[in-house]
Amino acid sequence: MATSDRNVKPEVKQELISTRRKGKFRKFLSVLGPGLITGAADDDPSGIATYSQTGAQFGFGQLWTAFWMLPFMTAVQEACARIGLVTGKGIAAVVKERYNKRLLYTVVFIVVVANVINIGADIGAMAAAAKLIVPLPFAVWTLLFTAGILILEIFTSYRTYARILKWLALSLLAYPVTIFIIDMPWKEVLKATFIPHIEFSFAFLFIITGVLGTTISPYMFFWEASQEVEELKEKKILENTAHHSHKTFIRRMRVDNTSGMIISEITTWSILVVAAAVLHSSGVQDINTAADAAKALEPLVHSFPHSGFLAKLIFSIGIIGLGMLAVPVLSGSAAYAVSEAVNWESGLNLRLKRAHGFYGVITIATIIGLIINFIGIDPVKALVYAAVLNGVAAVPLIFLIIKISSDKIVMGENTSGPLSKALLWITFFGMAAAVCSMFIMMGNR
Repeated sequence: MATSDRNVKPEVKQELISTRRKGKFRKFLSVLGPGLITGAADDDPSGIATYSQTGAQFGFGQLWTAFWMLPFMTAVQEACARIGLVTGKGIAAVVKERYNKRLLYTVVFIVVVANVINIGADIGAMAAAAKLIVPLPFAVWTLLFTAGILILEIFTSYRTYARILKWLALSLLAYPVTIFIIDMPWKEVLKATFIPHIEFSFAFLFIITGVLGTTISPYMFFWEASQEVEELKEKKILENTAHHSHKTFIRRMRVDNTSGMIISEITTWSILVVAAAVLHSSGVQDINTAADAAKALEPLVHSFPHSGFLAKLIFSIGIIGLGMLAVPVLSGSAAYAVSEAVNWESGLNLRLKRAHGFYGVITIATIIGLIINFIGIDPVKALVYAAVLNGVAAVPLIFLIIKISSDKIVMGENTSGPLSKALLWITFFGMAAAVCSMFIMMGNR
């Protein structure tokens, strides 16, 4: 404490300490931005469904993925954010500038296809969840959510929109709370958290590819890089390239990114544990409907009247809130990729008249996602398949991120260090091995 504080009364000293702590906490909150939103969007309906299916099917068998993936997803997202922060450009724009058009169009195609399928799956899941509470026809709910998302995304500031939706995302706290309500075999849980368990079967490799894909997703790569550029634009420092490599900006980005990834993985771990302890232990090994997934939260409200309905309500609020947060991230990242590839104005803070092409991609991607729900695919199963597709698509994109983030011509003095490179390469080879093993098992079935 400062020398000038020595003669201050104890109660005043305590108040000063409290004020300083509050100031530090506010400063920490001010740093949070693209990384936190990306982390929150990572636990989208596709993630909730995939983690719930994983826990139900394999119990605690894949719980270790939440712990072991944290450093790798953090490294991948840090590299993406650093690319945006240092270059002042999104990933597609950097690829266009540095590499050939064939690679550019391949990258954009992968992102758009994966995102559109994910959008469709998320909209379907939101509709299925809403139907648990208000039994309107599935088609009506999908249309209402699609229209609502497009109106809010196009005609309001995404920053304002996301701030509202993040409060809905707090319903995910239901999962960690449930952990401490139910009787938990903590010795088994802790062992499964830290010691990897692998089975060489198609079912195991299929679902672990989905877990990897919904945790380390292509749309997150493009979104966080582009949002760092948006932050620079908002602070009106984009034109001053000296700021891009400033250590303070890099440090703030890393705090933001790491915080978002830690929160995301704590949520992932909690969903896996609850699904394993509640569903798998009760003999439920396959989740076919939103109602099946909602049963995981019944222990949270078992002593309340209408506990089944309350569990469905909590589950539905989480799915809908995170879906409305994630769908704009999915369509927005696709729009950033396309716009950067063809030199269109892009940015969610731009008005429609300034960015027709950008918002056009958002609208088309969302509408095609809506249409996917009317071709006979089960909405809950679609979420898992979308996660697996993301796992496959992420492999070549991670390789590209490694190349860009290590390129001195692009990154200058801010190329990836030894630790970053090691984590990125391990992520690439790990995900590639999971995907290849899955396809080999598929061929041998």
